[in-house]
Amino acid sequence: MPANVETMFYTRQKPWHGLGTMVMEAPTSKEALVLAGLDWKVIQKPIETDDGLPITGFKANLRETDNQVLGVVTDRYKVVQNEDAFAFTDALLGEGITYETAGSLQGGRRTWMLARLPQHYIISGDEITPYLVFMNSHDGTGAIKAAMTPIRVVCQNTLNLALSTARRSWSTNHTGDISGKLEDAQNTLLYAERYMAELGKTIDKLNHQKLSDKQVYDYINALFPLADNASELQKKNLLRLKEDMKARYFDAPDLQHIGKNAYRFINAVSDFATHAKPLKERANYKENLFARTVDGNAMIDKAYEMVKAA
Repeated sequence: MPANVETMFYTRQKPWHGLGTMVMEAPTSKEALVLAGLDWKVIQKPIETDDGLPITGFKANLRETDNQVLGVVTDRYKVVQNEDAFAFTDALLGEGITYETAGSLQGGRRTWMLARLPQHYIISGDEITPYLVFMNSHDGTGAIKAAMTPIRVVCQNTLNLALSTARRSWSTNHTGDISGKLEDAQNTLLYAERYMAELGKTIDKLNHQKLSDKQVYDYINALFPLADNASELQKKNLLRLKEDMKARYFDAPDLQHIGKNAYRFINAVSDFATHAKPLKERANYKENLFARTVDGNAMIDKAYEMVKAA
């Protein structure tokens, strides 16, 4: 085993998202937003050219506290304040769901809350904790979304696979009335329960899908294709990434009790995709990684599609 592999898997001090502010003591979403410094309003103002000509049909969304521009949107765009966007989630608290962290991405363009579901699932011998991510946007990219983010407890690997039989993310209606909020909350619980039930079946199936070492090498090569005109440095970097992935599959201590199968491979890919630092570590790489929790991580999705097609 490479010297750094055990350290790689057992010295993590934080969940993989590693962002935001802890808000577990907040009794409501409003208090959670206050704790996380997200209790600001968004206002709209007209925009104009440098020489004062108005730009019709568009407005700027600004954070009221500092006039920071969060996005340029059309006149038809309706601002949904953070307090209103997350209010429906309070109906989930009575079902045992608890807020854990809250924060923002891209300077406030998107705000999010992470909530933990009360159930603990033991699937094929692994403990899986289900989380929900709620995300609101002020840059015109979409309405509030909710997404399933199941976490394998022993290593914090994300297992939000793109299942054909259950939604892993969905949008809410932004309705302001009580009945609408309750309906959104009920739908969220329904979708979450369906997803976890289907995920359990999928993991059991992946556990029974044996993989030869050659198949694993072929999958890794497919995940890291070499361009025809690759430079020597690019070839060296690609080889480094492949070796890293192989170590996560063959040598990870938390996978030693799992046979050489598709579930082990998906975990290795998830560990790489959500924990490995990029070759060029940009300041916002963690934010970009977290943003993928809503729509899924492309590398994990590709790995899952490959093993399904086998």
